[in-house]
Amino acid sequence: MTNIGILGAGRVGTHLARALASAGHHVTLGRRENGDVAGTPPRDGTGIHYADQRSAARTASVVINATPGNSSLARLTALRTELAGKILIDVSNATEDDADGLPGDLCYPGGSLAEQLQEALPGTSVVKTLNTMLFTVMTDPGSLGGITTARATEAMVLVVPHVLRRSGPAPFAVSLTR
Repeated sequence: MTNIGILGAGRVGTHLARALASAGHHVTLGRRENGDVAGTPPRDGTGIHYADQRSAARTASVVINATPGNSSLARLTALRTELAGKILIDVSNATEDDADGLPGDLCYPGGSLAEQLQEALPGTSVVKTLNTMLFTVMTDPGSLGGITTARATEAMVLVVPHVLRRSGPAPFAVSLTR
């Protein structure tokens, strides 16, 4: 059983908390507000404890960043002491929303939130993962199929040499169109 702190109590954080608690882990869901929620025992039958984000980070051995990516750097930098020596799993996307509420621009063009976090938190091991899928898939990977679906994502690396041979070592991205 791992002691996991999740920073962010929105859809992503809550979904991950439920799945990890169901798997037998001790989960503390860290919310922005503090004081009255710190140390609150589970009250909804999920086994999830509630605390402020500082307490959730301090008491966990593994911390998941599920805060909004456009404010994650400031929030987590303020927790430098609590995150020191820990593994920080960053599942957020640092984007600015368009008028329709969907991501419209990157906060760190030419870089990433994970890089910014690693630079700001040198005593923390930052791991970036799960940010390319909907939160429902994060906790139910079987909904995309079995482990054999990894063949497709791993095979995407075979595109790289062809692009490099044609266009040189310039950065590029692959997009999906319908």
